[in-house]
Amino acid sequence: MSVSFEQACALVMAPGSLLEITDGEVGGVPMKVFAGAPPSLRTIFDLAAMRDDEFMIYEDERWTMPQILKLAGQIGHLLVDGHGVTKGDRVAIAMRNYPEWVASFAAIVSIGAVAVPLNAWWEAEEFHFALDDSGAGVALVDDERLERLARTEPGAIRSAIIVARSQASDDEFTALAGHLAPQATKLENQLTADATMPVAEIEATDNATILYTSGTTGHPKGALSTHQAVISALMSFMARAMVGQVQDGIDPTAQTDAPPRVFMLPVPLFHVTGLVPVMLGSFVSGARLVMTHRWNPDRALELIERERVTNFVGVPTMSWDLLEAATFDERDTSSLESVGGGGAPMPAELVRRIEANFSQGRPGLGYGMTETNAYGPQITGDEFVANPTSTGRPIPVMEVRVTDTDGTPLPAGEVGEIWFKGPMIIKGYWNRPEATTETIVDGWLRTGDIGRVDETGLVYVSDRAKDMVLRGGENIYCAEVEAAIYEHAAVYEAAVYGIPHDRLGEDLACHIMVKPGMTISEADLQSFLDGRLAKFKIPGQITVVTEPLPRNASGKILKRTLRDLVSP
Repeated sequence: MSVSFEQACALVMAPGSLLEITDGEVGGVPMKVFAGAPPSLRTIFDLAAMRDDEFMIYEDERWTMPQILKLAGQIGHLLVDGHGVTKGDRVAIAMRNYPEWVASFAAIVSIGAVAVPLNAWWEAEEFHFALDDSGAGVALVDDERLERLARTEPGAIRSAIIVARSQASDDEFTALAGHLAPQATKLENQLTADATMPVAEIEATDNATILYTSGTTGHPKGALSTHQAVISALMSFMARAMVGQVQDGIDPTAQTDAPPRVFMLPVPLFHVTGLVPVMLGSFVSGARLVMTHRWNPDRALELIERERVTNFVGVPTMSWDLLEAATFDERDTSSLESVGGGGAPMPAELVRRIEANFSQGRPGLGYGMTETNAYGPQITGDEFVANPTSTGRPIPVMEVRVTDTDGTPLPAGEVGEIWFKGPMIIKGYWNRPEATTETIVDGWLRTGDIGRVDETGLVYVSDRAKDMVLRGGENIYCAEVEAAIYEHAAVYEAAVYGIPHDRLGEDLACHIMVKPGMTISEADLQSFLDGRLAKFKIPGQITVVTEPLPRNASGKILKRTLRDLVSP
């Protein structure tokens, strides 16, 4: 007998169950919450200590859970005993997807500090801003990030720097680190033998993470989450997975001899998708985690085959890359059960190609945001194939509504702005009270996305109200890029916008009006922006004109007109 989504939710989240939902409140706002939510993220790592199996594969390295937690405990002591980190202090992480990244995060939140993951693609000034804005007293980085930080003015970085996986000789390291103040030191030289995590009293309402999102005014905003918000998102993902099992006729509570699930993590850990549902979700679910040094679809296919990966969670661009890889037909991908992720809309053609080309893997998509700790409406399998333009529906712990421009809820089927409400929503933006008030209204998060909810509860996203481009899963706010372009002496006017791209979803394009008597080429501008902006923020298509850009009656540049001029 088939079970409806609503019936499956009622079974999975029933009173007395592990995932029971009940009436509660967050920040004084009434909403549905999980009755049995753990008090803090530290509890999750404490529970993971019962595992003694292999947990993480990084390229050809193999790490057991005890090894990861031992390193986390050592880092915890280094932060507390060596750097005086106390509850509520901010500690940044800026490095590739190394095992040390995972151990560092576990240590930071387990001692009651606030983890501040930084975009590893950033350039020096972007790192400088975020370290200053967050007030991070310590930053754990790798060699590449150390070199970028050293491009700032001497003494500009006030955070203590701890460098993981340094390949530099002591002399080379000292010469590079000497540019920074206070002086950087190597992680391995500071670790003690004590691997017991320092004692910390942590409440559910304590701050846990600050994740930076691109800003509409030239600087990113720090999305601040509590332990309760992150845990609520984790439990929501767990509940949604169990709902899917019930709908498929599987008892999610039954003990089986099936091998553990294996997640491939191709997206950066500083992305909320990589951090919450994949990395932290693997601690919760008992899954193994497979990571690579950098994204390479052929290497990913090799590891999928070798490690028998069951879940591939990336941005849609990466699913395209797998399908287009030269070695796709040579590799055994039969272990894959789910292929998808989030971070960008999935073209309907990609949904069809995943369904047709993976023997067991079904397409899946989640519509989450940094501000929702990645959780949101989800859609998989048959429902996704039947409704390839939908982003699905959430479990009942999250509410969704669509409103008009005044915030008045609209009936099913009508198009407006999508709002979310639930315990996984961020507390607000770090040091940005006005942005918080504008985005979070009576507990409801204004997404800035335009869409509708149909009569069955399926959510459809049609456009974005915010001036933002989603390029290969990376959020790019046009104002930030325009601000950097305007620094060029030849630029008189600039307009940055998104254009469709088969692989990336959207690419970044811009129109430039040059000053009279001056010229600039596409290559010149790209070279100028290199080092000022992360490479993914540099426009791939640049149109240079000498006449004023089109504007409306209020003087606003008509970006849609420009987009139509260059889009096929």
